[in-house]
Amino acid sequence: MSMVATNQKIVPFLWFNGKAEEAMKLYTSLFANSTIEAIKKWDEGSGFRGVMVGTIVIDGLRVNMFDAGPDFTFSEAVSFFVTCKDQEEVDKYWNALTRDGGEESQCGWLKDKFGFSWQIVPAFMIDKINNGEPKRLGQLMQAMMKMRKLIVADLEAAYNK
Repeated sequence: MSMVATNQKIVPFLWFNGKAEEAMKLYTSLFANSTIEAIKKWDEGSGFRGVMVGTIVIDGLRVNMFDAGPDFTFSEAVSFFVTCKDQEEVDKYWNALTRDGGEESQCGWLKDKFGFSWQIVPAFMIDKINNGEPKRLGQLMQAMMKMRKLIVADLEAAYNK
């Protein structure tokens, strides 16, 4: 179980366009050991709407968020990597994050409805990347390249053939 990092020196800071509070609620509802720590709204007349600064902790990771308009958007260059213990957990996060306008990508990547990228990866795959036999790992990677959501049974079959 993760501990909440109260002295986390480096904190991701995510820029939204009017959807920060909704994202805060979604992200903290999905992951254990998560909470909304603070929300401060923009004052009327500031020229901005929504969250001036919000802080959440998702499974021990502190993340700051705010709403500052449409000038910048998310890209795949930054993502959250989620290690999942099994297919049930992969399905839980994949389904929740692609719901209501999220988009599937390839190789375990997706964009949530806010446009933020996530990698939903089974622990089996990480173990094999770190400790697997090179030839079998190649088979696993070939199978992964054909998938959107990662299917643990199919990855295991590819590795073990």
